[in-house]
Amino acid sequence: MRKLAIGVALSGALALTGLAAPLAQAATPALVFSGVTVNKGKAIVVGTTAKVKVPVTYTLTRPSDVTIDNKKTFAGIMLYRGSLANSDNELDSDLTPACTTTATTDTTVTESCSDTITIDPGDSLYEAADATTWNVAGVYAHVDSDLDDSDEQISYSTDFAAWGGKGKVKVQRAAKLTADASPEPVKKGKTITVTGKLTRADWENEVYTGYVSQPAKLQFRAKGASTYTTVKTVTTVKGGALKTTVKAAKDGYFRYVFAGTATTGAATAAGDYVDVQ
Repeated sequence: MRKLAIGVALSGALALTGLAAPLAQAATPALVFSGVTVNKGKAIVVGTTAKVKVPVTYTLTRPSDVTIDNKKTFAGIMLYRGSLANSDNELDSDLTPACTTTATTDTTVTESCSDTITIDPGDSLYEAADATTWNVAGVYAHVDSDLDDSDEQISYSTDFAAWGGKGKVKVQRAAKLTADASPEPVKKGKTITVTGKLTRADWENEVYTGYVSQPAKLQFRAKGASTYTTVKTVTTVKGGALKTTVKAAKDGYFRYVFAGTATTGAATAAGDYVDVQ
């Protein structure tokens, strides 16, 4: 499934006309996008329901006779998976940038801009293949329309361009992790069983499913201490289940920690307290 590039900007006019936009005849202005940073250089981690707002900053150099008004003329950042000409999926900026002029010449204006890419997983992410490294592009669009049909005539045209090679960013599936230590309380020297479960976002079905064959560290923090210490590493089995045993030594908290993978974000379980008597 593929979205129309900068669909947020163009959807209003498209909805009004109900027509596919013809190619415009006007020349596309030469825009230069540089210094693009997406999500402060970090991976974008997305769950199954909550929208994720991704900050974007970049420098835009435009011809001085081109005004980006975000009404008819738009510029912003797009993430795409696949090729620029025929992408497998796209994530577009909100196209409400805040830009400050930093330099001018007789022919150009340079601006420092910030914007947001809002990712709604139910609308924008469709399959496991979306958990990968995406490419970054700068995009431009201009819309001309006359939708007054009182004279039995309407017109609509767009000019669109995209410039790839502006960077890369990972999009990852969010993970959840639990930990439960029992029995509680327990006598010193007796066996404590620590269970848990590692799941991750399944965008296609909008649920969290078990993540198997993954290492998770079992950690312990003694009562009154401020840091956790790794006890052992446990591997998830069917359904993402975790289970191991330790000997009860002192009061404290047990938790599991998952470091994440290329496709899945890290997760840390809440500590479960055990009273050792």
